This record gives sequence, structure tokens and C-alpha cells, in this order.
Amino acid sequence: MTNPRLETARLILRPPVEEDLDGWASLDADARAVGFIGGLRTRNQAWMDMATAAGMWSLRGCGLFSVIEKDTGLWVGRVGPWLPEGAIGTEIGWAISPTTWGKGYATEAARAAMAWAFDHLRWAEVIHCIDAPNTASIAVAERLGSAWLRVAHEADGKEIQVYGQSRDTWRMATAD
Repeated sequence: MTNPRLETARLILRPPVEEDLDGWASLDADARAVGFIGGLRTRNQAWMDMATAAGMWSLRGCGLFSVIEKDTGLWVGRVGPWLPEGAIGTEIGWAISPTTWGKGYATEAARAAMAWAFDHLRWAEVIHCIDAPNTASIAVAERLGSAWLRVAHEADGKEIQVYGQSRDTWRMATAD
């Protein structure tokens, strides 16, 4: 599979490259950004996580996209299909730098990633695994048209809320 490049009105989504490390590490060093997704990470840990995300593209044909602001070229986050071994389901996740919160980037990027996953990966369902207190991410999921589905447990036993929708539901909601 070739490396996809998605564009929205304000963003470019593409697989991560090594030059994204400064942005990736900065996000992972911000407690506000990572409080619900595993906590603070060192630069070396961020590099390992970014390499894992990049490697998923080779192994699974999908993975997190780096999200780039069109106007500035600034790396603003990571969004996209996440399907590691033992995954709860076909997930679209997001993490956006707090310096750009409030601009709607998570919703805009996740919407593009969901359309790509349904169209190109042929996923039948997209889920979002969210900590119950993470009301901002729940609001993003709901703006995407996803609804609460169930409670699940991650591999480490952590309880999460699963939001999601089927490809058919997505198609009906996004039909022109």
C-alpha cells in the first residue's frame, strides 16, 4: 500500500516521518495532552511510540497519521486507524497538541481518517476507546456521529468506554 496523504480544509494527514519527532515528543511531554492516553513519555519513549505507529503502516496497511496544519506546516497531533495486536476493535483515535485545542482539529482529522478507513480499509465499524472522564474526547466522538456502545477493558485491565458506529450508519449520515 502506498503512503496515503489526506487533506481537509485546514489539515494534511500523512504517515509519520522521523522529522515529526519534535512535535510527537512535545505532545507526549504535556500532561494535559496525555492524561487519558497513558501519561507522560520521555523523548526516547515518544520516539519508540512514533516508530511503532510508523511500523504499523508496513504491517497492517494503516496507522496513526501525523496531522499537519496546512497554513503553517506545524505538526499538531496524531489521528487515525489504530489496530495493534489484541485490539478491542477497529479504532480511530486522536491526540492533538494543547497549543491547538479549540480549533476543531481532532474532529476534522478524525472525520477524514474515518472516511479513509471505511473506504480504503473496508472496515465495517469504527470505534473510539475513551476514558469516562475524558469529556472532550467524548464530545469529539459524538460530533463524528458515534454513540456509546459498551464498556470494555484494555489488555492491562483498564476500563474504557467504547463509542462507535457502523459503516452503514456513517454512509447514511454523510450522504450528500
